[in-house]
Amino acid sequence: MSTPLSRPSYAAVLRVPHARRTFSAALVGRLSYGTVSLALMLSVTRSTGSYAVAGLVMALFGATSVFLSPYRASLVDRHGPRRALLPMALLYATLLCVLAAACRPGTPEAVLAVTAGLAGACTPPLGSTMRAVWAELLPDRLLLQRAYSVDGVAEELLFVSGPLLVGGIVAVASPVVGVVLSAALVAAGTLAFVTSPATAALRPAGRGKSDGPAPGRGGPGQGRALLQPVVVAAGVGVSVSAVDLLVVAFAGERGLGDGTVAWVLAALSVGSAVGGLVNGAVAWSSPTRARLPFFAAGIGLCLAAAGLAPGLGTLVLAVMCAGLFVAPALTTAYLIADESVAPGFRVRAGAWCNTAVNAGMSAGAAVVGLLVERLPLPVCFAVAGAVAAAAALVPGYRRGAARPAGGAKGAAQSSSVSSELPESSASSES
Repeated sequence: MSTPLSRPSYAAVLRVPHARRTFSAALVGRLSYGTVSLALMLSVTRSTGSYAVAGLVMALFGATSVFLSPYRASLVDRHGPRRALLPMALLYATLLCVLAAACRPGTPEAVLAVTAGLAGACTPPLGSTMRAVWAELLPDRLLLQRAYSVDGVAEELLFVSGPLLVGGIVAVASPVVGVVLSAALVAAGTLAFVTSPATAALRPAGRGKSDGPAPGRGGPGQGRALLQPVVVAAGVGVSVSAVDLLVVAFAGERGLGDGTVAWVLAALSVGSAVGGLVNGAVAWSSPTRARLPFFAAGIGLCLAAAGLAPGLGTLVLAVMCAGLFVAPALTTAYLIADESVAPGFRVRAGAWCNTAVNAGMSAGAAVVGLLVERLPLPVCFAVAGAVAAAAALVPGYRRGAARPAGGAKGAAQSSSVSSELPESSASSES
């Protein structure tokens, strides 16, 4: 499925056969994740009139979606995207429609909560699967770096445009329309994605895709290979989620309006997008495991500096600088996860990083919410930055030599890079 390319650029990535069709389909499906949270929260709030019920429903939906992600990814690894991803997406879309129908006065709270939990448990891992497709299409590591960068930037834009789309919908219709739209997006996008010829390149694990040992039988090195990217991804999630509440507290202390918060958070997103594109365009001479601590430490230092900002302009600049390291850190973490496992286990490896980010964001919001009422704001910023900086201290382990940049696919499948997932994950998913 790969094509030799002479110019390692973003345009070269999108010129790979079937890349644009597959990527566009995946983005349509992933837009659902940018619309569903706000649409569902508004729907439950309006139908029950209770923020507590809405919070419970969203907590169950988010918890099952995040923490079961590696297990859903294992189904894709084992059975292939067409056999696992499409049924998962159709069931997820059906449950969202059931939720939309149930969001009306008089529906028992338990029905809403259980249905939301079941829907979250079926969330298809489109992002992890798309990154695995990129790795299959682009054995050249420089091109793969660019593909992961543009993928990360596009995903971030989806989570910005998704709530805006829901805002437009609720201005003219009921928020349940947004829930139904989310169901339609994920169903249509997944159907187009799995029918792409590029997706067929992801053969199920155990069918000639790996020369390495079976999952759970490769010794302790397989877990250590994923330790660094997973821990750093979690640390980035904690630090980034903390920024939201800290900026609100900053604006409140200085009597600034709520619009100020939006501008600062927009600066974080802009910085992340710029950093992601620059990172993807640079032909790095250092290995990925050496760059990852640098990016994580950059986030920590910039957030610590943000806590010392004397005014809004300085805060915006410091937060934007922190954003410059966010997308590169996550992109590099996904690259390391990909090169740490055999090709038949790429979806699961990416899902572990994705789960770490989301879990870190949930933990960060909860912890900072407690700290901001007890500690000075500069200290809270420093603590948020210290989490990412501490994650940078995690050593990077590898099993054998890394795949050479621009190497052939055969090198990507060699036993020297056949470290699989941690034994705990493999055994629990059997």
